[in-house]
Amino acid sequence: MSRVFNFSAGPAVLPEEVLKTAAAEMLDYHGSGMSVMEMSHRSKVYESIIETAEQDIRDLYGIPDNYRVLFLQGGASLQFSMIPMNLMKNGKAAYIVTGQWAKKAWQEAGKYGEAIKIASSEDKTFSYIPDCSDLPVPEDADYVYICENNTIYGTKYKKLPNTKGHPLVADVSSCFLSEPVNISDYGIIYGGVQKNVGPAGVVISIIREDLIPDEPYFAGTPTMMSFKTHADAKSLYNTPPTYGIYICGLVFKWLKEQGGLAVMKERNEKKAALLYEFLDQSRMFSGTVVPEDRSIMNVPFVTGNSDLDKKFVAESEAAGLVNLKGHRTVGGMRASLYNAMPYEGVETLVQFMERFEKENR
Repeated sequence: MSRVFNFSAGPAVLPEEVLKTAAAEMLDYHGSGMSVMEMSHRSKVYESIIETAEQDIRDLYGIPDNYRVLFLQGGASLQFSMIPMNLMKNGKAAYIVTGQWAKKAWQEAGKYGEAIKIASSEDKTFSYIPDCSDLPVPEDADYVYICENNTIYGTKYKKLPNTKGHPLVADVSSCFLSEPVNISDYGIIYGGVQKNVGPAGVVISIIREDLIPDEPYFAGTPTMMSFKTHADAKSLYNTPPTYGIYICGLVFKWLKEQGGLAVMKERNEKKAALLYEFLDQSRMFSGTVVPEDRSIMNVPFVTGNSDLDKKFVAESEAAGLVNLKGHRTVGGMRASLYNAMPYEGVETLVQFMERFEKENR
């Protein structure tokens, strides 16, 4: 059976080398006589797996020593609650709403304190990133929150907001490990791994140590929702998603073998440029995001005709180009070009789009 080109926004394509390694190690991991799926998270063998994974992501991102790396559960959506519970010392936080996930995070934070929307791009269907150079950040805000890459709408912050000295909290689920970043620019940078790093079920949070309170500020916070619980236990307070973390570790190794995040950025920009260049000259297809804020991970596009969109999705799937249907809230199409998507996949997509346009004029 031949593999398709999978443009899903998540769970998404993984490197074939990683899948082959996982398959080879499925029944017997490194002579242990068992699968990682069967392995105790308290064993020395698994301890080595999670410690190596943490060191490799530290190497890839250049994570400073005063940041903790936590492998958590509940996906990015649970962080919408966990963050305000642990960070709202003054009971107030500032949110920049540039898409559905930032909006949900803002709404959830309102249950635990005062969540102030200081900017939004909802007026134009989240098709741009607002000017964040001089926003009205309250002096007593505990943090400023963004979703850095918007999976559904295809926008990306090219410059981080001016937080006016407040910690920046960023959901980077759909641009995680796609390019080098300066971790010190963030108080917390976190993401669900199912888009660009591993299988669904793991969220990785990189947290500056001084932002981990001895006790969460929200009264009644469950033990499992405390950052300190997981930091003190080195992500092993309870049984973690062991196999998912193992796969993430294999992806980290693969990224290192490819040359690191600078190489991935170059590749990702090249893939995105190929698709955007076609969209900009096409008479049928068009992108939906202002050019200066385009994501290189998620590229939404439309024909302007819903019936033609449906036909395109059906015919592309038959051609082995799958999961191109846009998110249910916006329609149209979306191609996610994560690290593991080869350049050949984007070339094949563009060739198909060219042919579809000629045949459906």
